[in-house]
Amino acid sequence: IDVKGLVLGVFENEGEQGSVHLTEAAAGFDKALSGKLSELLKISGPALKKGKSRIFYGIHEDFPCVAVVGLGKNNAAVCGAENWDSSKENIRQAVSVGCRLLQDLEVNHVEVDGCGDAQSAAEGAVLGLFEYDQLKSKKKTKVTTQLHGSADSAGWEKGVLYAEGQNLARLLMEAPANHITPTAFASIIEEKVARHAEHVTIHKRFDWIQNQEMGAFLSVSKGSEEPPVFLELHYNGSPDPTRAPLVLVGKGITFDSGGISLKPSLSMDAMRADMGGAATVCASVVTAAALKLPVNIIGLAPLCENMPSGKATKPGDVVKAKNGKTIQVDNTDAEGRLILADALCYGHTFNPRAIVNVATLTGAMDVALGSAAAGVFTNSDWLWEQLHKASVVTGDRVWRMPLFQHYTRQVTDSQLADLNNIGKYSRSGGACTAAAFLREFVTAPHWAHLDIAGVMSNKDEVPYLRKGMSGRPTRTLVEFATGVVHND
Repeated sequence: IDVKGLVLGVFENEGEQGSVHLTEAAAGFDKALSGKLSELLKISGPALKKGKSRIFYGIHEDFPCVAVVGLGKNNAAVCGAENWDSSKENIRQAVSVGCRLLQDLEVNHVEVDGCGDAQSAAEGAVLGLFEYDQLKSKKKTKVTTQLHGSADSAGWEKGVLYAEGQNLARLLMEAPANHITPTAFASIIEEKVARHAEHVTIHKRFDWIQNQEMGAFLSVSKGSEEPPVFLELHYNGSPDPTRAPLVLVGKGITFDSGGISLKPSLSMDAMRADMGGAATVCASVVTAAALKLPVNIIGLAPLCENMPSGKATKPGDVVKAKNGKTIQVDNTDAEGRLILADALCYGHTFNPRAIVNVATLTGAMDVALGSAAAGVFTNSDWLWEQLHKASVVTGDRVWRMPLFQHYTRQVTDSQLADLNNIGKYSRSGGACTAAAFLREFVTAPHWAHLDIAGVMSNKDEVPYLRKGMSGRPTRTLVEFATGVVHND
């Protein structure tokens, strides 16, 4: 049975006591009901604060259930202290609350107030309703959404595509590792880009890895029975095919046991999401194609498992990367930087406009910033400004971290090789040491490393995301690509 619901917004009233400050769409709805909605809001309890909700039944024949949500102050704007646009975040949070409330009532079609920013409203709705329940017998009600009371259908559709991109990354990260092997991951992305075949080409590379002499990547994969895959996506959206591409590189460890340097069993199940970098990068390329962005993007994802076995790389082994540098592997659980090293070397062959790698790289990043922001290590002030500007819009924050020579000395003083894959003298500054290691494989003037370990999962920190893997920072990567187009 089709059951329709409606989500409407109300701002915190800063004027006359007892009055109600409705959004434009909510005011139109209220007028059609001869003021019944505003009257009910006055008598049903205290004024709605930001993120709070109230539901009314039977007040309109087309909508058996109407959820009214608090948007906070109408004058909210970019907040320097929080490094995001508070108005956009308030809308995402409020709309998600209303949509979930109606979903719990088994309403399967929801019309959503644009709240003055249809894109943010769409993001709140689509992100807030997502839950990974593919493997459960009892599933959440599937809800379709549409814009209500606004002419900004373009903004709404853009928000839907942004959110669906992040939800794709969430699905890949949340799914169990026996369902998302390197081969399965590549096949899912192949299926997603098929509808954009005119502008996207995909290469699933196997023996090619050996031919490219990616010894660092192969040293990680050799302990697993699952074959490694190097996934390469080319989105050609620019009217000028010779325009230098953005290269996005994502760490794709589909399960990380730590290898011979085995992780503790507690919470090891979460390492099914250690391919979060690859998931967000590939989802960003899919989204850019769906948006038809006028930019060229190359997405690279080295995919493999990190497992212990008789064939696995051992602590103290020395391997050779694609650029000829030798690496002493003192800890096989510092594997992400090894597969990224070869992918970064390959990424330079495209003469990129900028190269950005994304990885759930270090627990130290989680210790440093927690889930508040992804850490950005970069050699380019321009690139940092572009990433930061994008994150303010999406509310998916990034924070610049140091790339001091102090950390480089930690990885270049190796007893047996050119480099060591962990800090030689101290575990302190682990996220910075990992970034310094990656910099040894970078010659591009505009490079950034995003360590997303701290933002990999969500408990309740981001109110419009349910508990589980977050898919962050997919929307920021898409907004970054959009911004580069506008600034060229």
